[in-house]
Amino acid sequence: MFVRVKSTPKSPRKSVQIVHSHRVGSKVKQKIIKHIGVAFDDKELEELKALANSIKAQLESKSQLPLYSPQEIEDLANKAVASKEKESKLIKVSEVNREDYDVNLLDILEEDRIIKGIHDIYGKLYDEMNFKSVLPNPTRHMAASKALKEIVLARVANPDSKSGSVDTLASKFGVNINLKSVYRMMDMIDNSGIKKLNKLVLTKTKILLDDKIDVIYFDATTLYFESFTEDVDNPEDENEAIRKNGYSKDGKFNQPQVVLALLVTKQGLPIGYKAFSGDTFDGNMPERSDKCPWGAIIPSLKEIEDEFKVDKIVYVADAGMFNKANLEEFDKNKNMTYIVGAKIKTMTKSIKEQILKTDDFKDINDDTKVKTIDYQGKKLLISYSCKRARKDKHDREKAIKKLKKRLESSKSVKSQLSNNGYKKYLQLEQTGVDIKNAQKTSCDIAITLNEEKIVEDEAWDGLKGIVTKNIALSDEELIHQYSNLWQVEESFRITKHDLKIRPIYHWKPNRVKAHLAISFMAYALVRHLEYRVRLQYKKLSPEKIRQILLSVQTSILYDTSTNKKFAMPSRVSEDAKKIYKLMEVPVTLKPAIL
Repeated sequence: MFVRVKSTPKSPRKSVQIVHSHRVGSKVKQKIIKHIGVAFDDKELEELKALANSIKAQLESKSQLPLYSPQEIEDLANKAVASKEKESKLIKVSEVNREDYDVNLLDILEEDRIIKGIHDIYGKLYDEMNFKSVLPNPTRHMAASKALKEIVLARVANPDSKSGSVDTLASKFGVNINLKSVYRMMDMIDNSGIKKLNKLVLTKTKILLDDKIDVIYFDATTLYFESFTEDVDNPEDENEAIRKNGYSKDGKFNQPQVVLALLVTKQGLPIGYKAFSGDTFDGNMPERSDKCPWGAIIPSLKEIEDEFKVDKIVYVADAGMFNKANLEEFDKNKNMTYIVGAKIKTMTKSIKEQILKTDDFKDINDDTKVKTIDYQGKKLLISYSCKRARKDKHDREKAIKKLKKRLESSKSVKSQLSNNGYKKYLQLEQTGVDIKNAQKTSCDIAITLNEEKIVEDEAWDGLKGIVTKNIALSDEELIHQYSNLWQVEESFRITKHDLKIRPIYHWKPNRVKAHLAISFMAYALVRHLEYRVRLQYKKLSPEKIRQILLSVQTSILYDTSTNKKFAMPSRVSEDAKKIYKLMEVPVTLKPAIL
């Protein structure tokens, strides 16, 4: 088998196919095994070729005889027997007389309706990614293995608590699992299992991209708990106290939380994750705090390079990474290249003066101009965007308008203390003043607008800074790679909103970690399918794909006169048919007798 690119005359279209050569007599003929997709430019062509190589490797591995242990052979034999018994109960339309399907509609009742699409598609992808191996000895712990798969698929389909997921699986998917078995399964996911999960996801992502990972984006966010009690540190307990109060991006400062660090590729595909205690945060801890998460994550990035032979990678992070301790940690690894957003407003006076000079910028396009400044032996790239300047001005004027409205409605100091986004434009003034004697006669305090601060802010409109030690990258490459940080931001949106990773209801550290692992598995499934659908069909959001697959259902019909049961598939949309085809899952369109 090999990957073939077939061009269309007088057209930019290039078809990517997996082809098998075979000899017929004295001639060698080629048979198309699988059509991968059509590319219209070089970027799409490279992505489709990488996907084709990934699928080809899977097809070739299926043709090889695997080596099984005696226990695995026994398990496979039992599974085959069970499958045969199940098939014997299902009478296909082609194998029976059509008279068996003659019914009186007045005698038909819909006994149940189950969702098939999620399990058909995401279930196959789950098996391909071998997530069951996160558990120790999954073939011996069949109940736990089943519970893990079902809970992951339930989080993709309809995120809920573990109890709610068990109920949803039973009522909407026709799958029955015991809640206690779910908790037992979670207790089996230990640190070694989490390490294996990260390795599985990274390996699968590398295969999908044909080993072409050159940029890694990462960031940290906070996930809060439905609780007001922190974990207590216990030196004798191997599980770290993870639920801690700290700086919260969700504004839940009085509730314990956990910090989640996520690593993704420029395509948004997952590479790995790491959880830290809630009193850890990237840009809001003291410079030398041992709680800085990147002080721990940066060495782990080095482990990724060493263990999986991922080299020549540029690590990209936002301004939350920008402090002296983090940059020093990066600089310890001489072979690591990074691009980090700079907090330009907090730099030294001399650097800020250089940044605000307007006569030494050079244009790189109609919207953007740049200049470089030496910053502690590193390259500080300052970019000015007209579009960003207009947005900064609009946002500020909108904030000031809201602030003025609030000041007019209430002069109370206390009522303005919660204006976190507006505080920089406020100032306190003492109102009781004897003009004749130029003395303050009272301690009355009023809040007013700080006009000087507003004017000072205007000078920074449109400016952004990026720090790197890689002088080989052009200014355009730096800006392009940094602008792709939206991929990790979108990844957090998917985990928080689509997969509802928060709030977290568990309180045991090991179950908290298991919950994060389950959510990461669901996220990996969602992102991998989204990527494949975009390459082989068209761009569909994870939520759109979810809705398409939720619509693929089967009704269980009961004939009250004959006591027969029928499985009646629902109508399948064209989008669903395409997804089933690219995942090589057959679509069931005809009814069957159960």
